[in-house]
Amino acid sequence: MEAKDTSAGASVGSDGEQTAKTAAAPKKTDQTASQSKMEQIFGFKKEDLTSWSSLVVLLNRPTDPASLGIFRCLFGLLMAVDITQERGLSHVDYKYLDGAPVCRFPLFNFLKPLPMDWMYLVYLVMFLGALGIMLGCLYRLSCLMFISTYWYIFFLDKTAWNNHSYLYGLIGFQLMLMDGNRYWSLDGLSRPSIRNAHVPLWNYTLLRTQIFIVYFIAGVKKLDADWLEGYSMSYLVHHWLFDPFKMILSVELVSLLVVHGGGLILDLSAGFLLFFDATRPYVIVFVTYFHCMNSQLFSIGMFPYTMLATSPLFCYTDWPRRFFGRFPAFLGGVLPHTSVDPQPSPSCVYHEAPGHGCQRTPTAPKSPKLRFKHKLAGVFTLVYILEQFFLPYSHFITKGYNNWTNGLYGYSWDMMVHSRSHQHVKITYKDVKTGEVGYLNPGVFTQSRRWKDHGDMLKQYATCLSDLLPRYNISEPEIYFDIWVSINERFQQRIFDPRVDIVRADWSPFRANGWLMPLLVDLSPWRTKFQEIESTLDNQTEIVFIADFPGLHLENFVSEDLGNTSIHLLQGSLNLEIVEEKKNFSLQAGENIQVPAGAYHRVYTVSEEPSCYMYIYVNTTEAALQQNFTKLLDLQERIRNGTETEPLPPELQPLMSTNDEDGAEVNATDPVVRLFLKRQRRIKEVKKRREAGVLERLERFTVKKYYAIRRGFLMTAIAVRNLAVGLPPLEQLTQEVAFANMKEPEAEGNQDERLKDEVGHGEL
Repeated sequence: MEAKDTSAGASVGSDGEQTAKTAAAPKKTDQTASQSKMEQIFGFKKEDLTSWSSLVVLLNRPTDPASLGIFRCLFGLLMAVDITQERGLSHVDYKYLDGAPVCRFPLFNFLKPLPMDWMYLVYLVMFLGALGIMLGCLYRLSCLMFISTYWYIFFLDKTAWNNHSYLYGLIGFQLMLMDGNRYWSLDGLSRPSIRNAHVPLWNYTLLRTQIFIVYFIAGVKKLDADWLEGYSMSYLVHHWLFDPFKMILSVELVSLLVVHGGGLILDLSAGFLLFFDATRPYVIVFVTYFHCMNSQLFSIGMFPYTMLATSPLFCYTDWPRRFFGRFPAFLGGVLPHTSVDPQPSPSCVYHEAPGHGCQRTPTAPKSPKLRFKHKLAGVFTLVYILEQFFLPYSHFITKGYNNWTNGLYGYSWDMMVHSRSHQHVKITYKDVKTGEVGYLNPGVFTQSRRWKDHGDMLKQYATCLSDLLPRYNISEPEIYFDIWVSINERFQQRIFDPRVDIVRADWSPFRANGWLMPLLVDLSPWRTKFQEIESTLDNQTEIVFIADFPGLHLENFVSEDLGNTSIHLLQGSLNLEIVEEKKNFSLQAGENIQVPAGAYHRVYTVSEEPSCYMYIYVNTTEAALQQNFTKLLDLQERIRNGTETEPLPPELQPLMSTNDEDGAEVNATDPVVRLFLKRQRRIKEVKKRREAGVLERLERFTVKKYYAIRRGFLMTAIAVRNLAVGLPPLEQLTQEVAFANMKEPEAEGNQDERLKDEVGHGEL
């Protein structure tokens, strides 16, 4: 709701009457004193809610357009940037390449991508719409251009869904219905009648309620045992942003109190505290810090900055006038309007004042005249708000989209509540006609990994594979998926029944998925035991916790690198089959057995309850390599400080090189020495990048974004030219694409990604 601005020069009174420009405005202290306590806190009176007519008058109350206009400008700017980044303008050709055998995951199966050049045109229309929103140019048309193309791309790919992408579409839809071009817009310059005109209060009510829902429902969804016990986002505690907290708290307490506790409290309270004058300045500081942290913790594009742009919506609506009014007068031509006298608008409801200067007896203010558009705006506002509160809890209707978590990820505001890890994914096909059985590479014919967790996407993927496999002489395939997932640090377990042919399996958006395996929540207390077991292991020993259902078995292959692998049974009963040796062993709780490397084995659950066991293994090849690296590093240090007196054999002489060029690696004949030198050079490069100054980091970031945006627009220009005049000769097209693909010198080998992968995963 709208709190009255007690600092503006002219205001709209609580009864909706605009103060006349020529009349002497009453003092703000007197005006505030005449208000009830409720009106001072909430911005409206109890009487405004006593009838439908008074509520419509309240929702259409004339309100300063300044704050809405600034938000419109910021939102348009952020969406223009988002289109080149998260929406994917820079790699449209990779995603929608004509003729490529790709499995896609639209919300509705009849939705198909247009030919690639036309998809570039779709993105161009969306980008021009975002620019139009930012500038307030042809405002309604720009909003329509943006949201029509945005929702088309959104519905075209469920694998890209997330909460903030859904939020962008909602805000774009709301802005199309609002008078967002009444302040600091090109439309206002060309149409003086709308320039600096009032907007109805429901414009702010919708946006504020939407942001309140984002915060509050996100907090309610965090009232979950996994979040409250600190399992959902425990990995975040290792990020450098939380190092200051670790100076006074243990890692466990930082995870529990700061990461999980702090996130819960902020989400639950921020939406409320932003509404009130007394708490707003403080909570804005906290949410600003929160969103800045999120921009570093997660790859979520423009979402943190969009949420930062929404915070001023909760302030007094004339804050831009007071803010820009402090700037020098000579900037007035380019800065937003600072006049405190918005002009009347037909979109608002005004009380009719008693007559003056006429031969009439003065009377009380007349009741405002409500038009159909005002009543429709009131109905829409209430229906939209109720719908937004209902949708996050509507999963009892769309049961087919429910898995271990409810609904399609995107409209539930369950942000960061669940973390998953996948240990094992196997796709098996069987040709019904020939009886041939084979295996597919997980993710073949698709560009996403989200299908692993969602039954609706798995059904689409299986159907697509059944359509593509006949090209490879698999005429009538059955397809089975064996997918093992751990959610919030639980056991790795199957999410879908591996015995069901998904091609012919029944699926409906309104019925529960019959081939979804239940999450073994009864085994959740084992997570405390996991931590105790892991604390007893050395750095070279790895462990995987497995839970399986009665009557099922896990077929696994132990790499020859894993020379010391064993199975330890925690609960239930197992039969272990060594396939090549044709041997069988029985295990009871508390027993363990060594598993041969370089061979297949099958683990059968024979107990009536789910079995729980763990693999403990050591990568002996990596351990030996790390020992060699340690020796080589020690030798290299002795060479550099002059303490090594023994002559080096030829294969170790490259260690004497003092430069960081590739020559030493090339000259190395021993593969271990070559790998060691390569590793050392890359570690040094990573260290150099991490220790870079702010300006160097900013330059690197800017250059990287420049080339990505550059590619997107050059490829768009090529596509528009192709649509307008046709395809050029192949040689010319090849040269144009090569020019668009040009990157900065450091990125030619994609070294940053290689370094991140190598150092982040421990090298080999």
